[in-house]
Amino acid sequence: MDLSALTPTGLGWEAVALLAAVALAAGWVDAVVGGGGLLQLPALLLVPGIQPVQALATNKLASIFGTTTSSITYYRRIGPDLRTALPMAGAALAGSFCGAAVATVLPVAVIKPIIVVALLAVAVFTAARPTLGAETSLRFSGHRHYGSAIALGAGIGAYDGLLGPGTGTFLVLSVVSVLGYSFLEASAKAKIVNAATNLGALLLFVPHGAVLWGLGIILAVANMAGGYLGSRTAIARGSGFVRIAFLVVVTALVVKLGVDVWTEELAPLFGSR
Repeated sequence: MDLSALTPTGLGWEAVALLAAVALAAGWVDAVVGGGGLLQLPALLLVPGIQPVQALATNKLASIFGTTTSSITYYRRIGPDLRTALPMAGAALAGSFCGAAVATVLPVAVIKPIIVVALLAVAVFTAARPTLGAETSLRFSGHRHYGSAIALGAGIGAYDGLLGPGTGTFLVLSVVSVLGYSFLEASAKAKIVNAATNLGALLLFVPHGAVLWGLGIILAVANMAGGYLGSRTAIARGSGFVRIAFLVVVTALVVKLGVDVWTEELAPLFGSR
């Protein structure tokens, strides 16, 4: 059966089912530690006839359903401190707007090598400190705590608008290492903030007609299911499990962005000699 309303060239049910399965897995990964976009966005970019902006917009539509579902699940089960999460989310939404604006004038090629180095440092730092994020031990209190949370939200929100891959992972790391929360509580807060960055992007994409609504809703349902299952898994397994998943996702991010840097920037230089 042809689903021509979903994409410019149409898709069969088999292809849509495969994309939905990817969205389910992406929702699970995103709920546990972030980084689900590593699966979902590349899958969308493989759809025949889809434009990159349509893939980005449709990915954000599916993701916001998944992050909202996991946020609600985390809130009901462990009750993350909204006094920290909500101001951080507001700053992240504003930051995502600014990042998207910068993306129109600053080449992404300038940013990716920096992100690869930062992720390598993150992986080494986390692996070398097995007690990091095992339990909550806040670094700051009062205005300094909330100010730090807002600054982190704005900065990572800007990154999401500018580039995107690994936003949830960076959120988890920053909430653990800078603010001092456990990995489990950090994941709960990261989902609330990540939902805000997805909303910020959609506020730009929807008026421009970039979202493929039919396909996006199908993927959103799958992403919601994955988000629910992932958050339940993280809650059941605890911070130790989330830390291991975090290291796996960071490694995948390093590999993915490293390949991008090589193929887009370094390989042509060597090939021209």
